[in-house]
Amino acid sequence: MPRGFAGEEGPEVWPRLRASPRPDALEQPVSSLRSVGPALSKRLGKLGLRTVGDLLRHRPHRYEAAVPERRIADLMAGEEAAIAGEVRGVSVRRPRRNLAIVQARVADESDEITAVWFNQAWLQEKLQPGTRVRLRGKLERNGFQVRSYDLNGVSATADFAPVYPASEEVTPKRLRGLVELALDHARDLPDPLPAGLKAAERLPLLPDALLALHRPRSLEDGEEARRRLAFDELLVLQVGLARARAGREQARARPLGEAGDLVARYRELLPFELTLDQEQAIAEIDRDLGGEAPMQRLLQGDVGSGKTVVALYALLRAVEAGFAGALMAPTETLAEQHFLTIEPWCAELGVRAALLTGSVKSELEGVQIVVGTHAMIQEGVDLGELGVAVVDEQHRFGVEQRRALVEGRAPHVLHMTATPIPRTLALTLYGDLSVTEIAHLPASRKPIVTSWVTAERSSAAYTRLRKHLDARRQAYVVCPLIEESGTSMARAAEAEAERLRRAELKGYRVGLLHGRLRPAERRKLMARFKAGELDVLVATTVIEVGVDVPNATIMIVQEADRFGLAQLHQLRGRVGRGAEQSYCLLISRAHEELTDDAKARLQALVDSTDGFELAEKDLELRGEGQLLGTRQSGLSDLRFVHWRRDRPLLERARAAAEGLVDYEGPLAEEVDRAFADREPAV
Repeated sequence: MPRGFAGEEGPEVWPRLRASPRPDALEQPVSSLRSVGPALSKRLGKLGLRTVGDLLRHRPHRYEAAVPERRIADLMAGEEAAIAGEVRGVSVRRPRRNLAIVQARVADESDEITAVWFNQAWLQEKLQPGTRVRLRGKLERNGFQVRSYDLNGVSATADFAPVYPASEEVTPKRLRGLVELALDHARDLPDPLPAGLKAAERLPLLPDALLALHRPRSLEDGEEARRRLAFDELLVLQVGLARARAGREQARARPLGEAGDLVARYRELLPFELTLDQEQAIAEIDRDLGGEAPMQRLLQGDVGSGKTVVALYALLRAVEAGFAGALMAPTETLAEQHFLTIEPWCAELGVRAALLTGSVKSELEGVQIVVGTHAMIQEGVDLGELGVAVVDEQHRFGVEQRRALVEGRAPHVLHMTATPIPRTLALTLYGDLSVTEIAHLPASRKPIVTSWVTAERSSAAYTRLRKHLDARRQAYVVCPLIEESGTSMARAAEAEAERLRRAELKGYRVGLLHGRLRPAERRKLMARFKAGELDVLVATTVIEVGVDVPNATIMIVQEADRFGLAQLHQLRGRVGRGAEQSYCLLISRAHEELTDDAKARLQALVDSTDGFELAEKDLELRGEGQLLGTRQSGLSDLRFVHWRRDRPLLERARAAAEGLVDYEGPLAEEVDRAFADREPAV
């Protein structure tokens, strides 16, 4: 354990915690710190650093390696080195209004040198004569320019200097100085963990962990401090999720009993054998449906993995028990696709199914399974006695919409997503749900062959596409992503479709699909494409989900570098729906115009068709905060968790959380704050 951590002998780096910590000090704005004026405060705000507490929790993304330690007499110009000595005198010069230069005379047994700091005038008070210092920097013409430092030998920051996420306006060096100021308040940070838990988990005190995070004596010290802070974040999250589970267990659903004749006949109707993953998912769903606690299960699987087959199984279980089933999708396109998939099976089984969307009204009297959009939760719609509700792409719904589906009832709920995420992340994002994965595609599905070319070779991509069309296959062309309004995107798509009709796709039947089409127009267009009356569908990302045309065997994505990895994978899933080999051609801007991340995204698509593998890559490329911030409010504030290596830490936090649901004190207050704006699963 790092020196100064709980249970470790060593110098006391600050007084013992006060009996009543002052958390209000941590809520003070950064402008309360010396040397932070309005302009700097605004720049820090852009980094999410608005309070003293924010600075304390600003995690270094790396530490600079140790450098040689030199006697002052042995320093060489331009070499980065560490020196240790005693302050003999200090002064501050202000050559202009916005510049302060601190100069301290530092001596060791070999010589004396002038150490220089810029814009840290407050250091004058700390650098009193007699103060022992350890400095890291370079010998320049005006003296030893200090990059990092330690006072009174408290720690070895000079050897393992933290490097903070910064910006062009606020440098890592400036942040280092501001964090040093904030550390003066770390003793005021209340420790939310119960003493018994800290002892059982062998965790350092929170103030000590913060000190080790920002002033580590070794890389191991910094990592142990990060893990203590990550455990805090995960525990707060898991206690909140455990509360949600406990509250749900108080509700009572109707047990649906054992699977019966209806689902047995359904299995016999299927023209294929279920995969092992599908069978495992059904077994887990059956266990849930047999109990009184309402099922809350997340079914995540890759595009084309067969989630809808499993979802219909759950809905039929409700029907055979005498209840209704409902499947809610976020878009009309997806709802229509689900209905087209399940309705023939329902008809064969004698089960009445109906579609209900904003533009399609159905009489629900006697209907046993309703498929639709949020139109099914509007006032006056009677879904009957709901036994099972399926919510597809549930993160696309608002919390009120999801809640309205089950309000006044306690149905079993199956959530589905075709955007796989790593399991550790799933347990955190959806920790109040049981998680089931369909990780493998049916054996009949052929992996989609993916190629990446730059714009100067786009003609070759269209030559390849035309060969498919001449072989009586169909194709998609996805227009570039435009980060503006839907109207702008529609206009751009219209212009591109017209250009293609005159150029690369001249002589072929080209249709255009975008989000501004009226529902009736969209359905008519999709029906024509599916019937083979159109050769090519030029589309925006409206086809990302819910479009299933088995004869479409090739896709071109223009300016593919503008799309995210997960979205590209979803788009690619629109081909490969039939028995024929399918292809996805990614066209990007020139190599020299691409960022390293864009190149990595495109190469990842070429290298893999596994959605779970790509989800791991997406997490690696985009970072935890960005990925989380698109899914659940509050979770992007998890600053210390490394999803790829903290699985054991998460499991420990989950186990500890079960016994802390009713715990009162600072931890409960942290949970209340963290979950104030978080959306529950339903």
